[in-house]
Amino acid sequence: MSVELPPAKSVASNPTQEQLREWVLELMPKDRTIVTEFDNINYTARILARLTPSTFIVSDEPNAKATMSRAEAAEYAAKQDAHIAEQEMVLVEGYIGPDPEFRTASRLYMEKAHSNIPAMQQQLFFDKDEDWSPDFTIIYTPTLRIPEHHEECLILVDYDNWVTRVFGSDYFGESKMGGLRMWNKRVYELGGLAMHSGAKTFPAEETTDGLERLALIIGLSGTGKTTTTFRNVKGSLPVQDDFIALMPGGTVYTTEDGCFAKSYGLDPDDEPTIYGGATRSDAWLESVAVDPETKKVDFFDDSYTANGRVTFPLKNIRHRDPKALPKAHYLFILNRNENIIPAVARLKPEQAAYYFMLGETQGTSAGGAHEAGKSLRVPGTNPFWFEEESTMGNRFLELLETCELEVYLLNTGRVGGPDSDERSKKVKIPHSAAVQHGIVDGTIEWVEDPDFGYEVAVSIPGFDDEELLQPLKLYERQGRTDEYRQIVERLTADRSAYLAKFEALNASVAAAGY
Repeated sequence: MSVELPPAKSVASNPTQEQLREWVLELMPKDRTIVTEFDNINYTARILARLTPSTFIVSDEPNAKATMSRAEAAEYAAKQDAHIAEQEMVLVEGYIGPDPEFRTASRLYMEKAHSNIPAMQQQLFFDKDEDWSPDFTIIYTPTLRIPEHHEECLILVDYDNWVTRVFGSDYFGESKMGGLRMWNKRVYELGGLAMHSGAKTFPAEETTDGLERLALIIGLSGTGKTTTTFRNVKGSLPVQDDFIALMPGGTVYTTEDGCFAKSYGLDPDDEPTIYGGATRSDAWLESVAVDPETKKVDFFDDSYTANGRVTFPLKNIRHRDPKALPKAHYLFILNRNENIIPAVARLKPEQAAYYFMLGETQGTSAGGAHEAGKSLRVPGTNPFWFEEESTMGNRFLELLETCELEVYLLNTGRVGGPDSDERSKKVKIPHSAAVQHGIVDGTIEWVEDPDFGYEVAVSIPGFDDEELLQPLKLYERQGRTDEYRQIVERLTADRSAYLAKFEALNASVAAAGY
């Protein structure tokens, strides 16, 4: 259903990237906007992450998520419409997804005074064509603050009309997720499951059976999802780095024609593909540290935020065309942990649903200061689900029964304790690459873990530390066996109590834990 856009002082429809760049340099605050050494533009945003406390579903019906009544939401909408009437606006239109049979026409209606956001969104949309007719609408006004709400921001999600309204925030992520959040519900209604997932393919010449293999990588922002997706392992090619739709039979549809990546720690040696995309003149940077005198970019400076971001078109890097993908064959569930989760564990189907529903990880700055450093459980590692998450876990279990999917749990954090504990060890990017290499080659020797029932690796070619593969060995060597046992008992009890909260969840999922 198409909704009418509120009238504005003027509307610039589908401007070029060059025009948007001109407006950014002309209209945006000079103390927050800078042209870097790479001739791309960095904007230092006021808001540094998603604002869950400011986000409400517009509904008069009860929901597990925070809601706002239609009457109250209408008052805020009227306030935003009145504001827009006095503004110059930019309209960017395109598709979520490239497949003519499975794509959603979406548009962003944005204040011209913040043209960096439509410029970034334009890089993620697939191009509009003559068949385009709007399904989703995002109406976005960063300069209209709402003092009575968290950070003076408000995000209203109206699923009945497929409209998201954003007030006050100048963080690009609210534009991107404005469409993808609604897309979660649309995909579910079509019988599939939207997953917060990267996707990459391993070419046929590098697999043991001579078939191109598609891997899905799920994880919260900041846990290594984009790095794992774009890391070249055995000639792998990234397809995209965010939401995909998993359909019955293992069919996969993608969403974005660009990359939206976390920039902190971006290194040309460890992440050459993303680094190459981020350091071109047509990339857009947000809240990245840039020296105002030399224009030098420092991807390791987190003095303002560790949640700096970058967008760039996928056409600028080596990647696999998102059309006509093979069926999903691998699923990597990322867990940035710091105690007893191994670098890799192989999961049985029922365990896959269990760990998918647990969605365990250590929070990062991508989720805001209230999540950073904390142990989190986010079902499906998807913070954008539209209702109580039992439906997500049940749908995942249903889909597993229709496809041949090898599922692995990957720890992208540490074993043995936090970074401050000198006894602990880091699971490094080359370790994770060796894991993927061994999975595709079938060269990993597995053994069942007696505490959790999943399989852990005895050895992996090119992987130099068995204590990262079997954490118990590290704890035993350091005389910390009692500590290990206490963590096992606590973790098992906590997981059981957590999943018990989801009353509608299929009973076989919770039963998969030891």
